[in-house]
Amino acid sequence: MALFLLLLLILMAPSSSYAYWPPSPGYWPSSKFRTMNFYKGFRNLWGAQHQRLDQNALTIWLDRTSGSGFKSVRPFRSGYFEASIRLQPGYTAGVITAFYLSNNEAHPGFHDEVDIEFLGTTFGKPYTLQTNVYIRGSGDGKIIGREMKFHLWFDPTKDFHHYAILWSPKEIIFLVDDVPIRRYPRKSAATFPLRPMWLYGSIWDASSWATEDGKYKADYRYQPFVARYTNFKAAGCTAYAPSWCRPVSASPYRGGLTRQQHRAMKWVQAHHMVYNYCKDPKRNHALTPECWR
Repeated sequence: MALFLLLLLILMAPSSSYAYWPPSPGYWPSSKFRTMNFYKGFRNLWGAQHQRLDQNALTIWLDRTSGSGFKSVRPFRSGYFEASIRLQPGYTAGVITAFYLSNNEAHPGFHDEVDIEFLGTTFGKPYTLQTNVYIRGSGDGKIIGREMKFHLWFDPTKDFHHYAILWSPKEIIFLVDDVPIRRYPRKSAATFPLRPMWLYGSIWDASSWATEDGKYKADYRYQPFVARYTNFKAAGCTAYAPSWCRPVSASPYRGGLTRQQHRAMKWVQAHHMVYNYCKDPKRNHALTPECWR
């Protein structure tokens, strides 16, 4: 009998690091917005020969010759932005798969940016999801990043998962499968992006920094490196919307996240966050006043 109970416990035990899932957020923003047709909302930005659309599922890839990127047709001043993404398994060191907001083309060298980036990895190691916020970044190498990094509670190569950015005049919220993983509140105009931005997606070679600070580079013996996107959503106030356009919300009400959402976010940060720029003693926090208590 004791042996039977032991075998039962072994079978019931978690089989991988992906066994523990966050508590329910109690609210699912992805269900509140319609999926958009890719060609109605986006256009190719570069690497058109490395893009393929099949029934509104976009495949982009990187090889030795080029990567690829796409951009929304319209700029936004606030909104909810989502795509379901599936990543490539295996060796992807040095490769960045991104989904982000930016106004770099309108303000070169002095732009704002809000990033979801997947940092490629080596065999047997998990992807790192990096979230980042830039405000009026300079083109002289003095860009101040606000990185928070996570190892997800699932394998992002096995299936599509929802990744979203909610940007309002008061806060930025990053969500994974409707679970808030990070909230970046507006504490001052100097530390918050307020100018209109476009929505982008891309895959490219960032060997100099992407994987363990550049220790591992893109290895083109494993090319092509592929990323798949679908279920595109971009809803909110465009840059051309009337002043009375109301920003969308990540919760059932317009007062920020609910207690249940906060609880889910704190769980993710406690169990899956692997880097927080505010906790990095090597950073000059005089440049990131939002970290001050």
